[in-house]
Amino acid sequence: MSSSVKRIFGMGNPLLDISAVADQKTLDTWGVKLNNAILAEEKHVPLYAQLTKDFPVEYIAGGATQNSIRVAQWFLQTPNSTTYTGCIGSDAFGEELSKAASADGVQVLYQINKDTPTGTCAVLIMDRERSLIANLAAANKFSIDHLHTDALKEAVAASDIFYSSGFFLTVSPPSFMHVAAQAAEKGKLVALNLAAPFISEFFSEPLLAAIGVADIVFGNESEAEAFATQQGLEKKDAETVAKHIANLPRSNGASRPRMAVITQGPNPTYVAVAGEKDAKVFEVPPLSKESIVDANGAGDAFVGGFLAELAKGSELDACIKAANYCARTILQVSGTALPKTKPELQ
Repeated sequence: MSSSVKRIFGMGNPLLDISAVADQKTLDTWGVKLNNAILAEEKHVPLYAQLTKDFPVEYIAGGATQNSIRVAQWFLQTPNSTTYTGCIGSDAFGEELSKAASADGVQVLYQINKDTPTGTCAVLIMDRERSLIANLAAANKFSIDHLHTDALKEAVAASDIFYSSGFFLTVSPPSFMHVAAQAAEKGKLVALNLAAPFISEFFSEPLLAAIGVADIVFGNESEAEAFATQQGLEKKDAETVAKHIANLPRSNGASRPRMAVITQGPNPTYVAVAGEKDAKVFEVPPLSKESIVDANGAGDAFVGGFLAELAKGSELDACIKAANYCARTILQVSGTALPKTKPELQ
């Protein structure tokens, strides 16, 4: 690996996406909304089989953090720039996930659970927006013990940037905090994603603890609004929330000022840095509605591009440019199927 590129380590919930173009009746039947993500409840269990029966479906390697890591690896085009871990089952879906991520050039170091099937995520697409219903299954079984294996200790030691989506905080907050503590000791960088409104609503304690040790926090406008509501903020706009998150206390004594990045789809992205009065505003290059296939994975791709450019040592402007390029690329394909061609960002 080129010494000029820092290595990225991702930890999250590996899921096989079962993607289908659905209709409003299907969304209503299962009680879900577009541009949202939830954990499957007992009532959602039949959904996965029903999808394959009622619609043509696509199976795509998924899971928010895994998507970001795959995109970062594609964008970097440098072998062995990324590592990813999470828990899968000892089954065909797990093999598919491993094969897909490995084919994308990611070093996968999954924990294998022999008693629980690989997690799946129903992706319902309508009007180019998506609704995610995640059945974590084996992903929910990740344990901190896995981080103490030789392979994981080596991968963590060799990495410089650590990333996890807030979804992982529903599974193993101690694992996130363990890696973050190691990163802080070495002055390495930790990035986190707000992930979905329900994380702020129902997992606010581990989320706030994770933000306390994070150097960069990503989120979108609906996640920011949910976070603002949970925090009791009067104003809930993207700029206000970005500044609030950036300036939350550091709990690990790190001196690096925290950065908060809040996206708003086609509307401007706000980036706030702790201690700075004004947030920076970045316009999003326009993309015609006709060019958009679906929005699944676009936010993950944004993070992947940002972290990849950061791994090159680039400044904020270049990181945002790469993030928008990757999000734009994924918006124009189904799910997070990566292009076979190399990125062509000017």
